Amino acid sequence: MQDIENISFVALDVETANANMASICQIGLVEYVDGRLVHEWKSYIDPDDYFDGLNISIHGITEETVDGSPTLLDLSDKILSILDGKVAVCHTHFDRVAISQACRRYEIAVPNCSWLDSARVARRTWIDCAWKGYGLSPVSKMLGFQFKHHDALEDAKASAHILIRACKEKGLDIDGWLSRVRGPIIPGVGGSTGIRRGGNPDGELAGEVLVFTGALQICRQEAANFAASVGCQVAPSVTQKTTILVVGDQDISKLAGHDKSAKHRKAAELIAQGAPIRIIGESDFKELVRLTQEYA
Repeated sequence: MQDIENISFVALDVETANANMASICQIGLVEYVDGRLVHEWKSYIDPDDYFDGLNISIHGITEETVDGSPTLLDLSDKILSILDGKVAVCHTHFDRVAISQACRRYEIAVPNCSWLDSARVARRTWIDCAWKGYGLSPVSKMLGFQFKHHDALEDAKASAHILIRACKEKGLDIDGWLSRVRGPIIPGVGGSTGIRRGGNPDGELAGEVLVFTGALQICRQEAANFAASVGCQVAPSVTQKTTILVVGDQDISKLAGHDKSAKHRKAAELIAQGAPIRIIGESDFKELVRLTQEYA
């Protein structure tokens, strides 16, 4: 069992106002130093953007909720002071993509930190979530950790709990995990190294079922190859098995939450029924693939 007294990191989570991941409307952070919780912080953020009813249905944050709240630009110095030089933990790369895209939008510095994905950690710790069921909610449920999902601070605490449990379970410290997540899910069992539409089984997004909709800047075939290379199964239509819907950037800006495509509307219906589908824009998808491939 790993002694957690020498484990230090910051876990974070964000919520967004719409499918554009730069539209951060809430952030939550917890900091651990030598295995002890020393700081927690949560803030609503004015995203300088519209609120999509679909996102509101997930996290309950509205334009009225953030009225008078600071923008990410206003909070940039505080966020940098917390994250710079630290290990930043988030569950899957979506929160990292959101921070990166928001910083790019405001033309401010991206935090200079080492990122550690607690989903990657969980997949290499517990065989039950190696290739599916590695989302924040199912892993937390498996570990008996109760939290209010889609509250940024609560989600950050859940990510921290997963990492700490994994450190104890596998006897690895933070440096050990930063190295381990770059290796195969199960040591000695390699996955496919080629691009397959069914998804690279050893890819870090293996288990995700992804669908494209709207006008993309790159051809669908190239986009599908990108998705499959990092593990996604690429499907032609939205079903109950769908976990990610990628929407063309032009559709997001043009529609501004209205007159969505048939696939977008179907995803919204399924989300309302409790399906864990995440909707993101094409540029966010590209950034997600780029950051995921950093570990390859």
